[in-house]
Amino acid sequence: MTNRFELPPESQELLARARDVADQDLRPLASAGVAGEPNRHLLAALAAHDLLPRLFPASLGGSREGDVSALELCVLREGLARRCPAAETALALQGLGAYPIVRSGTKELAARWIPEVAQGRAVAAFALTEPGAGSDAAALALEAKPDGDGWRLTGEKKWISNAPHADVYSVFARTSDEPGSSGVTAFVVAGDSPGLGGEPLELVAPHSIGTVTFDGVQVGPESVLGSVGEGFKVAMQTLDLFRPSVGAFAVGMGQAALDAALAYASEREAFGRELRQFQAISQQLADMATQIEAARLLVYSAASRYDSGEGVTRHSAMAKLFATEMAQKVIDAAIQIHGARALERGHMLEELYREVRATRIYEGTSEIQREIITRELYR
Repeated sequence: MTNRFELPPESQELLARARDVADQDLRPLASAGVAGEPNRHLLAALAAHDLLPRLFPASLGGSREGDVSALELCVLREGLARRCPAAETALALQGLGAYPIVRSGTKELAARWIPEVAQGRAVAAFALTEPGAGSDAAALALEAKPDGDGWRLTGEKKWISNAPHADVYSVFARTSDEPGSSGVTAFVVAGDSPGLGGEPLELVAPHSIGTVTFDGVQVGPESVLGSVGEGFKVAMQTLDLFRPSVGAFAVGMGQAALDAALAYASEREAFGRELRQFQAISQQLADMATQIEAARLLVYSAASRYDSGEGVTRHSAMAKLFATEMAQKVIDAAIQIHGARALERGHMLEELYREVRATRIYEGTSEIQREIITRELYR
């Protein structure tokens, strides 16, 4: 008997394979990408190495039987993040944008889009956030007005990953005047739909992200995901799956920063001895390693609960909160150990420093995660 949490052997193998593929094959493709645009060559490589298809069922062009495993998603994201955060992000965004179609789309919608997404031939996007609806995701203003047997969408989405270049969007719009989440419906919108526009945005990290504008974009009844008025449920089901794996992304980046700090502290000398021999440095390294391990256990515990069918709202929020806050601190500490060289543009830690900041905001800010945790504690 043991109370030690350990990844199953197949998950350990997948973690190592994702890390090695990212290091050997994906990093060069990521470096060659155009800042602010989806890297389609990188998506194709993720598919060729059977990493992206593992998120989708074989019946829809993927390579797994049944639904995606939250634990496997976490393993993939951590492994890729340790060597190539851009590859991790490309994989995760495909899953985030397409999962509502897998879970709630008609057979025809899923057959149309999911094989293309799973094989990296189509870029997917999850279009929930608006200029006035970020943390309060139920306060959506994008209108979907009845038009014949379908709807016309008018309004704007903002800070949407892969926008405005995506080939398919999972879009959440208001179909009634009912307040809050009860009047929201989810739709599939093709990227080449008449009336659909948008502009790229420049953030701290050079991701593909932008606005999506809807100027009377027409969608038919076959484009509805789930049922009319239940779009918020579709969105939350997707976020429940992906929220723990944001923590895995953070764990992977934190581990990469620790690996770099350990190597540098052994190589660099000051005042006649290695940096690791200074107590201030050695204690920092110990704290970094402890925080990473604690975050990893929270992430894998939440994912395992999800896969076993348990309620994961509190545990997912804890995992996302702790792991992303941890990664910010660990990467900052690794930069401090390296000194000015880690601030040079293009240094691995400089890239991680820019990458990690957004994880404390998207898919629920740290403050929102704390609200969720407290609410669940009082249930």
